[in-house]
Amino acid sequence: MSFQMPFKASDGRKLKAKTKFYVSALALFLTLALLGLCIFTGDKVRFRSFSENLFCSELSGDGLGLHYTLAYPENYGLDGEVSLPRYTAGSEAQDSSDEILHTLRALSRISRDRLPKPDAFACDLLERYLNRRLAGSQFAYYDEPFSPGSGVQSNLPILLADYTFRRKQDVENYLSILDQSDEYLEGYLQYEVEKADAGLFMADFSAAKVIRQLTDIMDKDALEQGTHFLHTTFSERVEALVEENILTREEADQYLAENDRLLVTVMQPAYEQAADTFTVLEGKGQNSQGLYYFPKGRQYYEYLLASNTGSDRPVSEIKRLLYQDFQKNYNAMLGLIAQYPQLADDSLISSLDLSISQPSEMLRDLQERMAEDFPPFPSGEDGFKTSVTIKNVSAAMEDYCSPAYYLTPPIDDMKNNIIYINGKNKPDNLTLYTTLAHEGYPGHLYQTVYSQLYLGQSDAPLLRHLLHYGGYVEGWAYYVENLSYFYAQQQAPSDSLMAAYIESCRLGRNIHLCLYSLLDLAIHYDGATPQQVQKILCGIGITSPAAAESIYQYIAEEPVNYLKYYLGYLEFELLREKAKILWGEEFSPRRFHQFILETGPCDFTGLNEKMMEETP
Repeated sequence: MSFQMPFKASDGRKLKAKTKFYVSALALFLTLALLGLCIFTGDKVRFRSFSENLFCSELSGDGLGLHYTLAYPENYGLDGEVSLPRYTAGSEAQDSSDEILHTLRALSRISRDRLPKPDAFACDLLERYLNRRLAGSQFAYYDEPFSPGSGVQSNLPILLADYTFRRKQDVENYLSILDQSDEYLEGYLQYEVEKADAGLFMADFSAAKVIRQLTDIMDKDALEQGTHFLHTTFSERVEALVEENILTREEADQYLAENDRLLVTVMQPAYEQAADTFTVLEGKGQNSQGLYYFPKGRQYYEYLLASNTGSDRPVSEIKRLLYQDFQKNYNAMLGLIAQYPQLADDSLISSLDLSISQPSEMLRDLQERMAEDFPPFPSGEDGFKTSVTIKNVSAAMEDYCSPAYYLTPPIDDMKNNIIYINGKNKPDNLTLYTTLAHEGYPGHLYQTVYSQLYLGQSDAPLLRHLLHYGGYVEGWAYYVENLSYFYAQQQAPSDSLMAAYIESCRLGRNIHLCLYSLLDLAIHYDGATPQQVQKILCGIGITSPAAAESIYQYIAEEPVNYLKYYLGYLEFELLREKAKILWGEEFSPRRFHQFILETGPCDFTGLNEKMMEETP
């Protein structure tokens, strides 16, 4: 069997433009919103007012987040100047335990029994969310905004390149954001300086990667020649508005010139300054291994584990689940190879693949095959039609992007969807098929559109769109990716060897991801060294020291990333088994999936409680 290298995180692209430490203002907004309401107002009115105030307050301070959340913010009373968040020294303290406690006390004065079910559920979600924030408030400077795998240095240009131009105001907002990019990055750099002073700066091998990214992504020669992808993508979007008579030729030329100027005079110098800052800070990192070796590192990892996966299971139980799953899949792989020894013949296996090769054809096939197991979009009798465009990642960004990613649409414009494919990876047809299942149908695209439609139609509070649950989102995508292997088998129902090959790929994928999840726990919670990890990898056939080092470094840089996917997937599998027991003969895959989708993104505590509540 061949082992894949770790895939890169893509949350920042799938899940709107999110910042990691600027959201500390959330606690303040919550407190002001709740305590400022009249105590004589009914619970429902109070909570709804609070929810709407929170939604608007949070988005008003983040121009990128606003754009990727709302296509038409003026319909929500958000039509002022766009701005990017600013970090100032000590802003982490804004998310202090006192502020969160005040907010939790204010929430406790709202009676859940007097709220409609959607509001009560949202209120409980928010309470648990804030309690997790409370647990995290003690870990100032542990976050890493410049992570080599998913940091702001790569996310910002991608979010700018994907920024949709629907009208003239969008172009002007984009240029305003571009003009603020230097101050935006300067805030993150200040945070990194403070982080280094606290003895928590990244390892040298990570700093070297970040310096290289900062230099390569905003290539000075390409910017000066006007060939950078932030030139070309901007020009394409502006010219499209000209063709639609939204912009005049004169307006377009002015905007093109301004974009050129800002890229050269604002954004490129900002990246150059960032590279210089990291060059100075390089060598100040006091830990080149996992979080275990930082003060309070294990406690921080437990916090990350709960907040990023949405699972409240203790580490010991998570380890047990992963070990059991690894053994199950490993034994199944051995049994499959014993039954089909041909699977060990590389020359034979290389000839096995799906007959369909075009992404659009694959998405159509997936939609047809999933119809029995998944409900249609909740859109009434006429049905809800979506379009999906497949685009290639810019060649300049191939080294810093995931193999594929789905760009989450605004909640008020979900018909047009985009999936990006990284051309650097050149996947075989089966891998592309299961990747599109993960990103498209029945994965991220389908789940996002379905859940947002349903939450909107059921009048769920707007704050549901602000609470992010990585375990639900990525766990769902990986859960349905597993199902897509069975859909692939249906394309050649009479070919037992082909079916066995596809199953071996599914098992191998699970073995890899489960292993990396176990290594994540070993490195960050148990303190496994690079040498120990190399020994573990050698035991399963990964003998290359360079490969072992790469795997170790990636996991050290991206704690809990693999667990979002795999622990999330296992939580869904466990929830499915629970549904079978509770629902008995009334269980069906379609009913289970509908329950998950209509509940919407949340933690697994909420999903389990809701299943118990709604089961007769």
